[in-house]
Amino acid sequence: MRAARHGFSKYRRHTALTLLTLFALLVAASVHLFAQSAGHETKALDPSLTLKGHQGAAIRITVLDAQNAPLKKQAVIKFHSTTQDATSWYVTGDDSQTLLADQPFGKYDIEVSALGYVSNRTTLDVASMMETIDVKVVLQPDTLADLESDASLPPRALREMNRAIRALRVGDLKEAQKRLDEAEKVAPSSARAKYLLGYLLLAKGDLAQAQTSLEQATTLNPSYARAWSLLGRLRLLAGQPKEAVAALQQAVKADPNSWVAHDLLADADLEQHEYQDARHEAELAISAGEQDSSVAQLALAEAAANLGKNAEAIAALKVFLNNNPRSIAVQHADELRRKLEQYKTKPIEDWSEFERTVAAFDISNDLLVAPRAELPSASWLPSDVDHNKPPVVAGLGCPTQQVIEGAGNRVTELIANVEKISAIESIDYERFDQAGNSGISENRKFDYAATVSQKPDVVLVDEYRSQRYDEKTMPDHIADNGFAVLALVFHPVMRDAFKMSCEGLGDWHGKPVWIVRFQQREDKPNHMQAYLLGDVAYPVGLKGRAWITADNFQVVRVESDMVKPMPQIELMAEHMVTEYAPVPFHKAGMEFWLPQTAEVYMNFRGQRYYHKHMFDKYMVFSVSAEDKVHEAKQDPDIPKSTNPKKHKFWPA
Repeated sequence: MRAARHGFSKYRRHTALTLLTLFALLVAASVHLFAQSAGHETKALDPSLTLKGHQGAAIRITVLDAQNAPLKKQAVIKFHSTTQDATSWYVTGDDSQTLLADQPFGKYDIEVSALGYVSNRTTLDVASMMETIDVKVVLQPDTLADLESDASLPPRALREMNRAIRALRVGDLKEAQKRLDEAEKVAPSSARAKYLLGYLLLAKGDLAQAQTSLEQATTLNPSYARAWSLLGRLRLLAGQPKEAVAALQQAVKADPNSWVAHDLLADADLEQHEYQDARHEAELAISAGEQDSSVAQLALAEAAANLGKNAEAIAALKVFLNNNPRSIAVQHADELRRKLEQYKTKPIEDWSEFERTVAAFDISNDLLVAPRAELPSASWLPSDVDHNKPPVVAGLGCPTQQVIEGAGNRVTELIANVEKISAIESIDYERFDQAGNSGISENRKFDYAATVSQKPDVVLVDEYRSQRYDEKTMPDHIADNGFAVLALVFHPVMRDAFKMSCEGLGDWHGKPVWIVRFQQREDKPNHMQAYLLGDVAYPVGLKGRAWITADNFQVVRVESDMVKPMPQIELMAEHMVTEYAPVPFHKAGMEFWLPQTAEVYMNFRGQRYYHKHMFDKYMVFSVSAEDKVHEAKQDPDIPKSTNPKKHKFWPA
C-alpha cells in the first residue's frame, strides 16, 4: 500500500471507504485599535478603514438598553463620516462603550446594532477639537426577533431535545423528561427547552407548571410562535378564552401562516360567541393549505352554524369528516351535521336550546383534534444550512469584503506561525436506527498531531495519530481526517473556489459575529474534501456557514452540508459542525484559536453515523527550521505517529 497525494492533502489508498477532509487551526493574532485617552479600547473591523492622520475630537459612544442601563452584550457601531464619505466599524467593550480618538471636523452618521434589538441611528456634528463628546444610544428590544435556531444551541442540547421530541411523539413521557433534564443542563436559557418542557407538563395534565414553562419560553424568545400557540391552547383548556386570545394573537403576529394558531383563535372566538371573528380565523387556518389544516373546517362549521349559514356549515362538516375519519371529534361533527340537515330550512332563532348547544363550541373535542400540531420535527441529523438560517439584525448591511479578507488574514497568520500542533483526541462513535434512536456507541482516545504548510496554490495538512487509525480498525469502518478544514475556505489561495456572501450580524455567546455563507463553485476545482472508495476519489461539493467575530475576524464556528446527495456511493447526507475557542500559550506569548469539538453526521449506505471529536491538552511545536518531526519507523500500512514529548513545544 503506497502513499498518494490528492489536491492538497496526503492520504493512503484503501480498499474500503475513507472520509477525507483536512485539519485547520486558527491562530489568534487579534487586531485592536487602542484609543490614547481615557483608557478606553476601540476595536475596528478593518484598521485600514479608520480615519487617520488627524488630531481631532474624541467621541465616546455609550450603548444603553431600554432602562438606560449599559447594554449587557456587545454591540456593533457603524461610524460613517459624511464629510469624507468613509465608513468604520467598531465593537463596544465590556463597559458598553467605545472611544474614538482624533476625529476631524465634520458630520457623522452613527448606527448601533445588536441581535435582539432594533438598530438605532443618530447624527453628530463635530465642531470642537478640545473635548470629549459623549454620545448615548438607546437600543429597544426587537419583539419580532426570533433569537433561537439550531446553530445557536449547543449540539448536545439539540440532540437531547430531538430525542425528547421523538419520545413525546410516541407518548414516552418518562424518556422525554430525562432528555429535557439533560438539555436544560447544557442550555438553561433555551426557549426551545422551556417550550418542550411546557408541552410535556401539559401532556401530564399539570397546567400550572406548564403555563410557567411556556411563559418562560415566550419571555426568552418573544417571537416563538409555537410557544405562544401552545400557551393559547393551555389557556383555553383552563377556561380563559380572553387570555387565550392575547397569547394567540402574539402567535399569529410571529407567524402569520400558522394554521394552528388561527384555528385556536377561532376556537377562542367561538367560546366567547364571536362567531364572525371565528369564521374569519377558521378560513385563514384553512387557507394556509397545510396537510392537517382541514381540521379547521370544524371550527368553520360551528361558526357558520351559529351565524345561520347552514349550507356553508354542512359543506365544511363534510370536508372535515372526509379528511379526518379517525378524529375523536367525528361523533361531535356528525351529530352537528345531522342537526343542521334537520333544521336547514328553519331560521336559527327557531332552534331549541338543545339544538343551539349542539352548534356551540365543544372545547373538549375540538382542542384534541390535532393535539401534537405544536411539536416541531425531530431528526438525528441537524437542519441543512439552507433550512436553518441563524437570526441576524434586521436591516443592517454587512462589510462583506472586509469580513472575508479579515478571516483570510487570520488563516494566513496560522500558516505563518504554526507548523505543528499536538493534542489528546477523544472520539465518540454513535450509530442511529431508522427512527433516529441511538444504538451502538463507543469512545476511543489518541495522541494526535498535525502539520500545516502552504504551497503557491494550495494548503497542505498532514495528520498523525499514536495508534492504528484507519477504516479497518474504526468502529464504523470509516476514518475521519481533517474534519475542521472548512476554515480554510477563507485562505486567499482557497476562497476563489467558493461563492461567498455575508448574511448579516448575528450573535455568538453574547458577542457580535458576522455570518458568512459559502458554497463550492462548479467552475472551480474542488480541493476541500473527497470520499475514497477503493482507488477512486469522489469529491464532495460543500456549502456552509461561518461565524466570524466582529472585532478581530476569528472564525468561531463552521457548519457545512453537501451541496447535493451522492447516490453513486450511497452517501445521502453529511453535516459537519466545528467550534473553536482561544487557547493561550503563555511561554510563547501567543493565543491560538483551536478546534474544541468537531462533529460529523453521515447517512451512508442506509446507516446513520455520528462522530464527535474532542481535543484537550494542546501543544504547539516550535516553528524553527531545525525543529523537525522525527517519525518512528512503523509498518507502512499503519499511519505514522508523532510523539510531542520528543520535541520542542509550547505547553498551554
